[in-house]
Amino acid sequence: MGQALTKSSGVRDLTTGSIPRHLVTFAVPMLIGNMLQALYNTVDAIWVGRFLGPQALAAVSVSFPIIFVLITLLMGVTMATTVMVAQYAGAKQTEMVKRTVNNSMLLLLGGGVIASVLGILLRKPLLRLIHTPPEILDDAAAYMMVFMGGLVFMFGSHVFGAILRGLGDSRTPLVFLTYATITNIILDPILIFGLGPIPSMGIQGAALATVLAQALATGIAIRHLNRRNQLVIFDPRQLRFDVELTKSVIRIGLPAGIQQVAVSMGSLVLISIVNRFGHVMTAAYGAGIRLDGFALMPLMSLGMAVSAMVGQNLGAGYHHRVKEIVRWGVIMSSSLAVFFTVLMVAFPGVFMSIFTADAKVLAAGVEFLRIVSLSFLGIAVLFTFGGALRGAGDTVPTMLISTAALWLLRIPLAAYLSSTALGARGIWLAMFISPFFGGGLSVAYYLTGRWRQKVVVKGSDPTTNPKPQGDNERAETPLVEGHASASGPSDTPS
Repeated sequence: MGQALTKSSGVRDLTTGSIPRHLVTFAVPMLIGNMLQALYNTVDAIWVGRFLGPQALAAVSVSFPIIFVLITLLMGVTMATTVMVAQYAGAKQTEMVKRTVNNSMLLLLGGGVIASVLGILLRKPLLRLIHTPPEILDDAAAYMMVFMGGLVFMFGSHVFGAILRGLGDSRTPLVFLTYATITNIILDPILIFGLGPIPSMGIQGAALATVLAQALATGIAIRHLNRRNQLVIFDPRQLRFDVELTKSVIRIGLPAGIQQVAVSMGSLVLISIVNRFGHVMTAAYGAGIRLDGFALMPLMSLGMAVSAMVGQNLGAGYHHRVKEIVRWGVIMSSSLAVFFTVLMVAFPGVFMSIFTADAKVLAAGVEFLRIVSLSFLGIAVLFTFGGALRGAGDTVPTMLISTAALWLLRIPLAAYLSSTALGARGIWLAMFISPFFGGGLSVAYYLTGRWRQKVVVKGSDPTTNPKPQGDNERAETPLVEGHASASGPSDTPS
């Protein structure tokens, strides 16, 4: 039987009220959460780069594209979970929210175990495949072995965050991440250098600190969902495989997963091109990518906010609000993109010095930032319109657009330009150009309106459904009330 979610649960109704206010209040906690998530690996990189040297920093940097490849297909499941939960919540189909949650947790649990095993067994062959410099191969393999062993905890924290975001709650996952990040910051120096009876573990200690922090986040999330939230109840006895829901997850999540695999495979190819210029350039690229990632987090958070808002509003049948959601998303993300571009171009040396004091790495990283940061505006447009399409459940076009921008433009252009007198600068130029191509394609497809036909929840007529009352005021009503709708599936889980 479905249960109501009240305001005290932290869940937010995104179908009524001020659109810009919703975007800000939803995106800000998620932005802070994304920054904390990035701190996991960035803190590792700072400790490793500053105290273990540029070769150790390069070993950590070269590992992440491979880790990303092994986890991205399954991350499509978390994205599909957010979309489906948002649309069922908007449609007030409470029981379907519960069934979607349980099915997704079961899929990710099995997938996490498989990904961990593959990552541990294939780590060295994969590192050799991307032309990892011999002097950092063993360190990179050691880091990967520990990191991959804890993937189940990473998947756990991601899926719980996806569930709550679909329900409009971006604040609670921030609490989980805050505890985990503090734990990671405390454990990093202890495990890297040793303390008392704890031996010095070097680069493996950095990986173990991250794994333990993720495990803590997952444990806190399970406890919260069991005790505080009356809709999402984590009970292993309810983890039942649902064929119909799995089909929807595959339809929405598989293209997103394939997109991420294509992106991560492209990252492997890109870093293999970078690796040919030696470990100094690899270290500069690794530090630059992390700084680049921090600057893009506000844009990513706004894109995810757009996705959740579009999902809930389409589920409720309020199609008229989608255009305004996208318009405000573009205004906000573009403004932030310009700000961070100016910041990175003006003070690249200041930011790079956080990671390294090596003069050669600093010089290469400064050039990276001054070129790649010019792409932020294109990325802002790409994230906003991509978020709208994902919120509708139309993930195939975003997959095709992303794949085309990467494999038809960025990779060939990087390979060609880097073989000229430009050298590594040619790679940075390719990274600058490709987001504008992808952003332009996303806008063009959005304007066709075809994404409206991909909504998971059916039954609302987008041409006749009236504007909700209080649309210009902040919503304070429960998000989900009563039972599943009469036209929805049975309340009994399959």
